[in-house]
Amino acid sequence: MSNKRIYLCLAHMSGKEMGFIQEAFDTNWVVPLGPNVNGFEADLEEFVGEDKKVVALSAGTAAVHLALIACGVGPGDEVMVQSFTFCASSHPITYLGATPVFVDSEEETWNMDPELLDKAIADRIDKTGKKPKAIMAVYLYGMPAKIDELMAVAKKYDIPLIEDAAEGLGSRYKGKVCGTYGKYGVLSFNGNKMITTSGGGALICPDEETKNKIMFYATQARESYPYYQHEEIGYNYRMSNICAGIGRGQMTVVDEHIAHHKKLCRLYAELLKDVKGIDVHLAPSDEFDSNYWLITVTLDENLMVKGEEDAYKTVVKGAVGGAAGVVHQASETHTDCEPNRNVEAMRMGLDKAGVEARPLWKPMHKQPVYKNAPAYTNGVSESLFKRGLCLPSGPCVSEEEVRQIVDTICQMTIDNGLRRLSSRSAE
Repeated sequence: MSNKRIYLCLAHMSGKEMGFIQEAFDTNWVVPLGPNVNGFEADLEEFVGEDKKVVALSAGTAAVHLALIACGVGPGDEVMVQSFTFCASSHPITYLGATPVFVDSEEETWNMDPELLDKAIADRIDKTGKKPKAIMAVYLYGMPAKIDELMAVAKKYDIPLIEDAAEGLGSRYKGKVCGTYGKYGVLSFNGNKMITTSGGGALICPDEETKNKIMFYATQARESYPYYQHEEIGYNYRMSNICAGIGRGQMTVVDEHIAHHKKLCRLYAELLKDVKGIDVHLAPSDEFDSNYWLITVTLDENLMVKGEEDAYKTVVKGAVGGAAGVVHQASETHTDCEPNRNVEAMRMGLDKAGVEARPLWKPMHKQPVYKNAPAYTNGVSESLFKRGLCLPSGPCVSEEEVRQIVDTICQMTIDNGLRRLSSRSAE
């Protein structure tokens, strides 16, 4: 392995973005509106199809927040939300004074379990006397959920469904773009997503009227007077014309990025297929067309990995993978729910070899901040979190680097009856 580090995922920037950015400066459009914002929204509307409308926003989290507001979520309400996800799916619920009700995953897609959702809603109605205000489903690591079944539950109880497709740009279920099934669809263009605007996100809306309402809230709820008149609470959530210029350039390569992620996933799967104890997470059928935003594997709990004796010996200082904003240093090496020792040993060993790998999302129902939130669990997300790892994937990861990564993984496993195969011999 060379000294160059191989990172988990980074949207690749090309020279095409610079033309749009330069135009914004030349025309003095350096505010949260302008030709690039309008153009980026038009590009996204063409991409998602289904006659949907799109509002470009400052972050995917902002899109979640505004979708919840549009669904009428407020203090005292409950929202059914997937537990196996990043906190941006659930935190905006608490911004509004509402309560997230966490629902566990099913084993095939790792996304919200429709049967468990049905039972959970019935139980919430029985316990509270009212139905939840919204359902938040997630496309984890780009994998489509069992959206037909989730939509059937939403229809049964007449509850709007929000699709958190922040990780699922370009993923499709039964040929239809993820984020276009429910009432609203959330997209993210963070620096590690399929395409990036540096920071940024978007909300897929059902029609022009709804789009205008979302734009109203995203621009501080200003009324049409010649002075500032505010009759509702709004937010400063509009995307800047500079960031939108990056997005317009990125839209010219989005199909190329998606194809590359899929190609890398196929290669990982081929090289690891005979490595017993390590499984690549793949779509359960052709109906689930994942963009494979992040390529994930699970390790058998009996797989022995070099360095297990050193796992969790020292407290991590700073952020694993260089994540921004980590200023609270952990005081303990362990929590009550953490990856198995062999998973942590694999992560540590890859890191020493210059390869960035990370654990799966820790389920929200196991996060201390949500210890009092209702949760309907079946053990799936906790089991996956303990066994799972995200491997480098993205436009900047080459096929040769994937082979190097797999060779490193094989070298780290100990021969304990589980057959290992070098990726070189699989060529």
